[in-house]
Amino acid sequence: MSAVLVAVTAPVHTTAMVLSQQPGNGDNGGQGEDFGKSSPVGFLLLLLFLIAVALLVRSMTKHLKRVPASFDPPEESAGGEPAPGEDPDTTEAEKPADTSAKEKSDHSG
Repeated sequence: MSAVLVAVTAPVHTTAMVLSQQPGNGDNGGQGEDFGKSSPVGFLLLLLFLIAVALLVRSMTKHLKRVPASFDPPEESAGGEPAPGEDPDTTEAEKPADTSAKEKSDHSG
């Protein structure tokens, strides 16, 4: 059983060892003594991006609070209450009549 396990894992182990070695030509793969160190300009740029993201999130939150809960049209109120946007002081008798019916009757006679 162990011979089969060694036969299966040996190529994987050898490949991992070869790939993990550093190049021998002194290049070190671009990882010189300054590798991994950031400059003050990079730090300021990072701070600028973080501030921009914070302002964008704040703006988005403000705009999302203004969005209505539903985009469905308002339903007709059956209880005699005026619909939203309708003047509550105007009664049915005071509302203007349909002018298209008047015009048809005027032109027909």
